[in-house]
Amino acid sequence: MSDILVINPNSSTSVTLSMEACLSPIRAVTAHRIQCVELAKSPPGIETDAHVNEVIPNIVEAISASSADAFVLACFSDPGIKHVRKLSDRPVLGIAESAYLAAIGLGARFGIISLGPSSIARHLRYLKELQLERRLAGDRSIDMTVVELMSGNVVETVSRTGRLLRDEDGADVVILGCAGLGAYRTALQDSLGIPVVDPVQAGVALACTNLDLAYGKTKQ
Repeated sequence: MSDILVINPNSSTSVTLSMEACLSPIRAVTAHRIQCVELAKSPPGIETDAHVNEVIPNIVEAISASSADAFVLACFSDPGIKHVRKLSDRPVLGIAESAYLAAIGLGARFGIISLGPSSIARHLRYLKELQLERRLAGDRSIDMTVVELMSGNVVETVSRTGRLLRDEDGADVVILGCAGLGAYRTALQDSLGIPVVDPVQAGVALACTNLDLAYGKTKQ
């Protein structure tokens, strides 16, 4: 049995609680211990490039202080992941990269439901870095902040955006492009009739696989 630390890089406890709830199906089938934490020094939401850069030192601090066997960065921008991977000899998974890997195994083209419009360009830059941009059908924003998302039920907005990705953009898989959107996955998948990927679930599932198969760096 190993420990997986899921780091919500913002300071929103409501996002962390939402992530916890979405991880119940994985906890039911794995022996690994999964802990979710938020970072008190960070802003309540990570919505801009400045926010992404701001939280990287907090992530490094959290990982340096932890004895966990694997880490999941639960922000859809995967903040500082290349830097963090260089600093740790333990698996570090980003939820965006994990969601993309899950999606390309489920269909030809995926669509992303983003929280705000500023996220779309950041997602595309990362997809190009990962050389996955050709698999992107579309990226549509629901025009909300993290605080707004967590304070109400946005199932109709999420469903409408998912339908546009499916019907107008040609997506045959939809990715929820925010750690706080996972609560809508099951209802959205039932409504759309195509796979819907929660990135937090995808990241933790991949961390479990890495530990189960002993993937990771070989210490010299």
